[in-house]
Amino acid sequence: MMRLDDNDDDVSLFDAEEDTGRGKSKKTKIKHPVASFFHLFFRMSAILVYLLCELLSSSFIACMVTIILFLSADFWTVKNITGRLMVGLRWWNQVDDDGKSHWVFESRKGNSKQLVSDSESRIFWLGLVVCPVIWVFFVFSTLFSFKIKWLAVVIMGVVLQGANLYGYVRCKVGSRTSLKNMATNYFGRQFLKQAMTKEEES
Repeated sequence: MMRLDDNDDDVSLFDAEEDTGRGKSKKTKIKHPVASFFHLFFRMSAILVYLLCELLSSSFIACMVTIILFLSADFWTVKNITGRLMVGLRWWNQVDDDGKSHWVFESRKGNSKQLVSDSESRIFWLGLVVCPVIWVFFVFSTLFSFKIKWLAVVIMGVVLQGANLYGYVRCKVGSRTSLKNMATNYFGRQFLKQAMTKEEES
């Protein structure tokens, strides 16, 4: 049985814990260019190899292995490095002594949030959201074009990049209860707006 845990402890981010005053002055600059580069490099490389595989190689196995290697490298890099450095978030799974699986989601809190660069945050979330959507599109295109041999590859792309997206969204917005509360509050506000509009029209 899996249990979802939320941990609000500060995240130790290698050498990212710089002075807060310096962080404010560089809030719009890219403070981790290498991390930002590799955040996009592996996932974009996997997509490009998939699109250009017939031009790059006549071997399906070679293309498949290359794509899987890029996807695996991207999953590890985003989960363990770029999320911690670029946006101050991290998630992982651990098994306790009783054999129960725990999902842990952490985010920076307090003044340490000011260390996150706006530019890096935009790069991180853009890459994190757009690429899984592209892989979902590839799943449908594979089905409709009857390229069944590629189905396992594109599904792996959806699973690996979707897992990171889910994990970081959970870190960002909180627990499942928080997600439900956000949805409830949103629909409540929409209903209230509609009711007030109808009253004004009448």
